[in-house]
Amino acid sequence: MNQVTLKADGTLAEGGKAAEADPLLYLGCQVVLEEACTLRSVFRMLERYPAYQKLNAFWPSYLAQFHNSPDSGCLYDGFRFLEFSKNVEMIGFPGKPRVEIYNSFYGVGDGGEAVMLRSVPLENLLDMPVKLGRLKHIVFGDRVDVLAFDTVFNLFELIDGILWELGFQGTLMACELRR
Repeated sequence: MNQVTLKADGTLAEGGKAAEADPLLYLGCQVVLEEACTLRSVFRMLERYPAYQKLNAFWPSYLAQFHNSPDSGCLYDGFRFLEFSKNVEMIGFPGKPRVEIYNSFYGVGDGGEAVMLRSVPLENLLDMPVKLGRLKHIVFGDRVDVLAFDTVFNLFELIDGILWELGFQGTLMACELRR
């Protein structure tokens, strides 16, 4: 799988050089995050490559919040970093078993626990480091004995997963759909 690196300034790099192809061609590439990547880096990438803004209908709401936030110091004391992970969950037993595969984006507290982002304003998250987590395999709802594996993520999963999770904050339009 081809790799693309998200740099802290929001640019994409391929093979150590600036990625110059059509940005849509990188969506299926394995994404690697530069050590200094933050949530602000993701927003800068979305601004730098406007084609990615069309991947989520709620981007204008996020962009307005992003521009109304301070330029630095947007940190939340309750988290050490933000983590993006993948989950494979076997559910439905007894009964008809099925597998659900989904991504998660959450804060990681001082004790290593995963904490939902829903109650934390975007302006408190922008300068938090973002890390790629592991694949968690949950068997029939047993969240105590979760198996964890190294995995890869593509750029589309990262963009879609982060924007999806942010859609549950406050009263953004994503949360208003049910009304």
